[in-house]
Amino acid sequence: MCQVDLSLLQRLTKPEGKVDVVLDTDTYNEIDDQFALAYLLCQEDKLNLKAVCAAPFHNAKSTGPADGMEKSFQEIHHILELMDKQEYAGQVYRGSVCWLKDEHTPVLSDAAQKLADLAVEYSSEKPLYIVAIGAITNVASAILLRPEIIDRIVIVWLGGNAHDWPHNREFNCQQDVAAARVIFNSGAALVQLPCIGVVSSFTTCAGELEMFLRGKNRLCDYLTDIVERDGAAESPYRTWTRVIWDVTAVAWLLDGDFMEDRLVPSPIPQYDHHYSFDPDRHFIRYVYHINRDALFEDLFEKLTSLK
Repeated sequence: MCQVDLSLLQRLTKPEGKVDVVLDTDTYNEIDDQFALAYLLCQEDKLNLKAVCAAPFHNAKSTGPADGMEKSFQEIHHILELMDKQEYAGQVYRGSVCWLKDEHTPVLSDAAQKLADLAVEYSSEKPLYIVAIGAITNVASAILLRPEIIDRIVIVWLGGNAHDWPHNREFNCQQDVAAARVIFNSGAALVQLPCIGVVSSFTTCAGELEMFLRGKNRLCDYLTDIVERDGAAESPYRTWTRVIWDVTAVAWLLDGDFMEDRLVPSPIPQYDHHYSFDPDRHFIRYVYHINRDALFEDLFEKLTSLK
């Protein structure tokens, strides 16, 4: 059984009071990062946003990780404009333009440097919380730049699949397995929200969005439009639902009966897109259930409260 690190366990406990947060996001990749960014910005009594980092991605919406990062950078500013939160515009940073080439060499970027420089100002008693909802290249690069920050941060990452899922071919993880291995092997305090098998239950549909969001404000109309566009386009069924994955990572930091979690030894992401396990490894916190209705009620309440 792994040796208990009391300082690590303390950082893996849900924080009390207001905390400083960085959001690392591939905002243009899907439609859920926009919800997560907006939800975070609606929590100013609990979360003090220090920076937003644009993460790379590569799928049909980008020509490669650099293009995905740049489109995410622009989409972050679009959400700030829709929310009339342009005061945060100077805290948005461009991230990595490629994946890690190995587990030892950082990808230099404004985002990675900002993360490293910011995190070194914190302590194990008062850590910086990094909510990561894309490929974790920027965060891994910050750790490789300044390894001493591992005792000064808490990483809340939506990435990988459930530990009992037959494979780990999950978008955020499989794009940069080297970066995921840096995070899981670093010993940093890590809260993992697995995608398929756990967060995949956090779905909504057109009827719900029309009922609760449509017509409330510009942001709500935009969020409804992009979910309905992508949901209808990507499903063969009229009865489609869409996962709003990334909201759950923000919600872990909040008060509320939003999810269930437990401590487990850190798994090891492998390059063949599976986990391996060693019971003697350090602990991480593993979310295994999302209280879907409770979280959506709070999300919709916060989004519709905007003028």
